Amino acid sequence: MIERESPVSENRVLVLFAHPAQEKSRVNRILVEGIRDLPGVTVHDLYEAYPELDIEVRREQELLLAHDVIVFQHPFFWYSTPAILKEWQDLVLEHGWAYGSTGNALHGKRMLNAVTTGGREVAYARDGHNHFTMRELLVPLEQTARLCGMRYLAPFVVHGTLGMTREQADRHASDWRRTIEALRDDRVDLDRAVAAARLNADFDALLRD
Repeated sequence: MIERESPVSENRVLVLFAHPAQEKSRVNRILVEGIRDLPGVTVHDLYEAYPELDIEVRREQELLLAHDVIVFQHPFFWYSTPAILKEWQDLVLEHGWAYGSTGNALHGKRMLNAVTTGGREVAYARDGHNHFTMRELLVPLEQTARLCGMRYLAPFVVHGTLGMTREQADRHASDWRRTIEALRDDRVDLDRAVAAARLNADFDALLRD
């Protein structure tokens, strides 16, 4: 189901939400529920819309054209996205439309990931359990955005969901809502947001002076 509010500000935001078992989600569900009512923001639950992964390419392309900021919101599965987001990329980002000599439909849009991980932030470091930072692990998606002519912003990352309390999750949801509002209202310094390790490390430093 797509939940859309009429845009009232600078940018229209499309959140492509992908969680194969939302009813079991501890944090992603709280994050997405916190932004559903925002004007100018469209929440598109891919698993609900396409339970058989039979993605309607033209419908998805029309949604992309109608929005300025594209968000992939998902848990971090095997250092990547849930399966439906990979299928979505394979089908929707067509040569000649999203990339290639005539593929300029997405040029100038902004893209970012909103990711949750069970492990703590310390595990996502050069000397940590996973040996790479989250920004490094998301490089394939960053390059996808670049190939399509979009500006890739630093991810919004919530680490340590496996032992997280409801109070902690609510704080992250408040930060996520504030982030979406700022992106919608064009209050984010894009150069700073592109260069950051993650948006929610020091979000105030990313806002326009």
